[in-house]
Amino acid sequence: MTNPAVWGVLLTTIFVVSLVIGLHYEVLRACIGFLPAVSHRRRQRVVILILVILCTHAVEIWLFAFGYYGLLRWDSYGSIAGVIEIVTLFDYAYFSAMVYTTVGFGDVYPLGPIRFMTGMEALTGLVMITWSASFTFLEMQRDWPAGRG
Repeated sequence: MTNPAVWGVLLTTIFVVSLVIGLHYEVLRACIGFLPAVSHRRRQRVVILILVILCTHAVEIWLFAFGYYGLLRWDSYGSIAGVIEIVTLFDYAYFSAMVYTTVGFGDVYPLGPIRFMTGMEALTGLVMITWSASFTFLEMQRDWPAGRG
């Protein structure tokens, strides 16, 4: 690990993953107090929760996109290759969304040290999506009649 680019990718990845986890925690924590105050109707609370979670995931995808955008301005960190050219911030957001959701269409792929960040984004996305699903399940179980048994 003598390549300085590896350290740059490692530190950037730790920073972005920490931001994502902290954001996710704070948003879900805020939802616990916020949702009952917004509406006493169960259906509205669930819809609001899902919208908040989707927006949170979108912000997390963009956090990774900014990480890629910042690092890949220099060749030593690697590149993203494929059938489309990744040049704009929106292109990086597209790539990030494919990695975060583990969809991975295969039209673009990472090369070089940046591969570590993409692997960690896939793992982080999987954990955040699962965390969101668990939180939603618990919220629904608490408020829906079938969960009151």
